Amino acid sequence: MKSTFLSSRFFLACGAIILVLALGFAIPVLFPIGQFLLFLFIALVLADWMLLFQPSLVLSGTRRLPRMLSLGDENPIYLDLVNSSNLSLRVSIIDELPEQLQVRDFKQKISLRGGEFLSIRYDLRPLERGEYSFGATNCFVSALFGLVERRIQLNEKPMRVAVYPSIIQMKQLEMRALDRITTREGIKKIRRIGHSYEFEQIKNYVAGDDFRSINWKASSRKEGLMVNQFEDERAQQVYCIIDKSRVMRMPFKGLSLMDYAINATLAISNIIIKKYDKAGLITYSDKIGTTIKADNRPTQLNFILNALYKEKERPLEANYELLFHISSKLINGRSLILLFTNFESAFALDRALPILRRINRRHLLVVVFFDNTEIREFAEQDAVDLESIYQQTMARKYLSEKAQMVLTLRQYGIQAVLTRPEDLSINTINKYLELKARGLI
Repeated sequence: MKSTFLSSRFFLACGAIILVLALGFAIPVLFPIGQFLLFLFIALVLADWMLLFQPSLVLSGTRRLPRMLSLGDENPIYLDLVNSSNLSLRVSIIDELPEQLQVRDFKQKISLRGGEFLSIRYDLRPLERGEYSFGATNCFVSALFGLVERRIQLNEKPMRVAVYPSIIQMKQLEMRALDRITTREGIKKIRRIGHSYEFEQIKNYVAGDDFRSINWKASSRKEGLMVNQFEDERAQQVYCIIDKSRVMRMPFKGLSLMDYAINATLAISNIIIKKYDKAGLITYSDKIGTTIKADNRPTQLNFILNALYKEKERPLEANYELLFHISSKLINGRSLILLFTNFESAFALDRALPILRRINRRHLLVVVFFDNTEIREFAEQDAVDLESIYQQTMARKYLSEKAQMVLTLRQYGIQAVLTRPEDLSINTINKYLELKARGLI
């Protein structure tokens, strides 16, 4: 009896019968009709219950999960159901989703003919890193009349899967960045300037080659034009430094700024290794967190992925003196540093600027910080009264201050990227490719 449930159709039928019996007191001819309907209803309920609990009715199924889920992406989950009986079934599915998702209204309704197999897909977008636990899949089955439902539980053992930084985004951006003939939006094609690259080979001249690369000595020996071919310098050190302080806890579209920085770090680290440079990772706030020395070994990306999976924000202010200590003691040799942080006011930048200038003398520093998209959307709305005019004036002043921060950093020779949180990965990769094309690293 624990698996027996009454459907909404059952209560509607009960209400209709009660109404007919009640009217029978005023209209006597309706009372025997109501009695007949009551006995018929009881017979149909018993027949429905016997159909649902017959031994030949077997509904089986499995849940298919990815090996890991990607943070902030739509991840596909599959439910495979098989109706092994000869009876057509209507099934309401309630899957017990992880508590981190806070989904309380998940329900899907399907129909299964006798012997039919059906695969159902639904997408989940996790907004926190960590281990997620899936519970049972509850299938409420109804048969011929739909008055009674039988609960069949599938996947009763908990299924656990970890949510890692976005693997999906990393693979998508890898295809864009390494595809030389792509026409997709996002990754820019940067024209190479100069020849600050390693010599690769001498090849025959073809239309479109830079005539300044012609090797005249080789051309005279071959009696045909030959050109020098260069390739990007390899094994350059690139460190991603993530600020874990309270300024990175601000949420946009469900993800904190730190989570956006973590996804971007994984994506750019993959591109760096694919470009034969060395990728490293450092996190800090009021104290030093993870430190992974820059390298391009095959296992380096996996080390970075596992380290990013464990990172958590801290509620304290960032220590920029500690950041300078990191750059001078833990990073050997001149390197490209991608600093993911945020400045919400010019005062915050002024406090950090002397340290950033000292770091930029030893390394090539790129400061990546965030545009407040909610304030920008508010500033673009139409003002309707005096109060909204004042509020939008302050919002535009805030946006102007953000743009001025970029100019201030560039004035002191520091590379800067001001980006929307959702465009962080693409803009960071574009900046890396630009600096590499210009031969600055």
